Amino acid sequence: MDQLKFFVPTLFGLEGLAADELRRLSLADVRAENGHVLCTGRPGDIPRLNLNLRTGERVLLVLGSFPAPDFDALFEGVRAIPWEEYLPRTAAFPVKGHSLNSALHSVPACQSIVKKAAAARLGKAYGLETLPENGPLFQIQFSIMKDTATIMLDTSGAGLHKRGYRAVGVVAPLRETLAAAMVMLSQYRGRDPFCDPFCGSGTIAIEAALIARNRAPGLDRSFSAQKWPWLSSQAWMDAASEAMDREFDGQYDIWGGDIDPKAVEIARSNAEKAGVDDLVRFDVADATRFHRSEPYGRVVTNPPYGERIMEKREAEGLYEAFGQAVRGLPAGWRVSVLSSHTEFERTFGRTADKKRKLYNGMIKCDLFQYNKR
Repeated sequence: MDQLKFFVPTLFGLEGLAADELRRLSLADVRAENGHVLCTGRPGDIPRLNLNLRTGERVLLVLGSFPAPDFDALFEGVRAIPWEEYLPRTAAFPVKGHSLNSALHSVPACQSIVKKAAAARLGKAYGLETLPENGPLFQIQFSIMKDTATIMLDTSGAGLHKRGYRAVGVVAPLRETLAAAMVMLSQYRGRDPFCDPFCGSGTIAIEAALIARNRAPGLDRSFSAQKWPWLSSQAWMDAASEAMDREFDGQYDIWGGDIDPKAVEIARSNAEKAGVDDLVRFDVADATRFHRSEPYGRVVTNPPYGERIMEKREAEGLYEAFGQAVRGLPAGWRVSVLSSHTEFERTFGRTADKKRKLYNGMIKCDLFQYNKR
């Protein structure tokens, strides 16, 4: 068990950022693929990955991969995995997964086969006809792609975007992993002023504060693998100590504004839960009147799209007014706006210097980046 293989799912468009994060954590054999990143590491890297990753959705431990053109092959492949090395006799091991472009297309049938095969192996190893399943959770995940099955264990539990600070949100909240990615893509390093004029529940500004402080986003939550007998509590404490030792201590100019006083109240509460309320200011403010006089800075924001919150025409009017406000900023400001609107650049009043395709939930968006006025 010294050498482990990890599978880190990501939102589409964030694979490269997640790969960079893994390399900074000194993981080996990092490889970005569509919708996920692969790497190798040791057991002690399970807590390190879960605590530190900003753009990964969860950390899955790969137990095996094999051809599965039919149910017999799937059963035998799963049974050949040394489950007893990972799961104690009391382990609860529910199964979920997906199948794409494969002969085995019925997910419930595949779930049943994977469960039976794992139970057969564990039952034989522990001399039990019926496994109690009243112990720690070992969520099994399978992926069958083009008749190749990959069998994994979920080390995270709740998705890594659930940092633990957002107890309540506003309409159409932004996933924390995507917010962190937007901050990272803006190349914010904590030195310049950082502003989100459509802050909603404060997610982008809070993620910017965590990045500025270099605070691990998973320090305030728990993970499934914390209850696994073969992964010591010392490994989790060591990973937490390592993460906290890397934190910066400084003063930062991070600001969020929203026209809705209730959203601003929620944002302040979320910042307090995240432990960054000393770094971020939130005010009730109209984004169409946004202005800053400092020579340099970053605007990173996610205005309403006109699909779920506002009518399209109203959103276009908002984009136009916000575009005019942004043009009044000093030349050293960089602006990044996430939008699904196909006519965003026209209504905003300027063609982006750079565009990057991203997904907010199931909504296909672009991050429109403007380097200088």
